[in-house]
Formats: sequence, structure tokens, C-alpha cells
Amino acid sequence: MPALKDFALYNIDWNLTPEHAVTMYLEWGNNDWHSEYPPVRSKDDVAHYFVVDSWDAPPVIRLVRRNSEKAEDLIEIPLPQELLEEFHLHHGTWRGISAPTPAIKKWLMEQLEQ
Repeated sequence: MPALKDFALYNIDWNLTPEHAVTMYLEWGNNDWHSEYPPVRSKDDVAHYFVVDSWDAPPVIRLVRRNSEKAEDLIEIPLPQELLEEFHLHHGTWRGISAPTPAIKKWLMEQLEQ
């Protein structure tokens, strides 16, 4: 099983949210060439980004690799207990897929640097 640090050299887009990813990869033509995320041109356009999945308890963090053909979870790790309260401050008890909070991003960056 891979460890988070195994992905340290991946080009991770820290600003890409699940909503932006859907716009880019699933709703072609729904964004323009001047936006922060221009339209995808081919299946060779790939993005790596983190999401927090809170459908089940406790939430998990996933590193996603997405292109126009599919989304693949590269690693899934439990949301650390010390970040759970901060996550709930932002999202309450909402269940779904969300972008990592600033504290979660910071923690992920620190883990990848180790």
C-alpha cells in the first residue's frame, strides 16, 4: 500500500476543487479559455488534487488523478482526528465530497515534505 509521501513529486493542483474538476473534465464547453481552468483539450490533460469524502464517518482524504476518461483515487487516508473539528467548523455534518480546508491542505503539504 502506498504512503502519502510516495506522491511528493506529483504535480498537485492545490486550488482545484471537485467543482472545478467537474467543470473541466465532465462538462466540456462549460468554461472558457480565459478562466483559471481552461477547457481540457485531450485525454493527456491530467490533474492531481485532493478531496475530502465525508459520505461515511469518519471522513477520508483522497488524492485523485483525473483526465477526460476517468477519475482514479491514488491513495485514501483517514482524516486525522486533530483536523476533524476544523473540518466540521467549515462543513458541519454535511455529507459529500469537498475540497480540503486550509488546515487540511497545510497538513497534507507537511506530510508530503517529510
